[in-house]
Amino acid sequence: MSFSFLRPASYPGLGSDDTHFEVSMANDGCEVHRFDPTVKSAHILESERFWYHRLSVDWRDSHPAVAAQKPYSNTRKLRTILNEFGHHKIDVLKADLESAEWKVLENLILEDVFEQIGQLIFEIHLHWPGFEVSGSDSSVVRFWYSLLKELELQDFRLFHSYKDLSKPQLFLKKDIFNASSCYTLSWVNTRWK
Repeated sequence: MSFSFLRPASYPGLGSDDTHFEVSMANDGCEVHRFDPTVKSAHILESERFWYHRLSVDWRDSHPAVAAQKPYSNTRKLRTILNEFGHHKIDVLKADLESAEWKVLENLILEDVFEQIGQLIFEIHLHWPGFEVSGSDSSVVRFWYSLLKELELQDFRLFHSYKDLSKPQLFLKKDIFNASSCYTLSWVNTRWK
């Protein structure tokens, strides 16, 4: 699970082992912060503008007692990370949260974080409901839809989608022809200043 953001073009990256996008953004002058709970040190300066942080983005902050016992389970809400780093805007937020994306999206909505984000690139997973998402298939789909609709209501517009055909053709644990269990969706905030 990882997440990245950039500043002045600010870009945070969450998830996936592929860092080509992040490296390219840093080489083009953006400040890049990549969050990955598996890095060995708390903060690593990879290059002049590219930081790794041993954190993962979650829909809740970890309890300090639990975090102390598990050094690699350091989780934070995005709002908390922004406050700790002193950042107020994210030009591009890219995230692959391995099925935690639905609860993280819900948290971003509940905490009004979207107004601070210019572009959002999220990998979504549809093969199962996701962490702490339950109910009938129709209620899960309604929950997912409500989050995507809320993005639209907050003036985010979908400008690109990518269906990863290398992933299983599953939707809520059912084989579906010509579908994918994984999509990358990219939105732009039309009110971004």
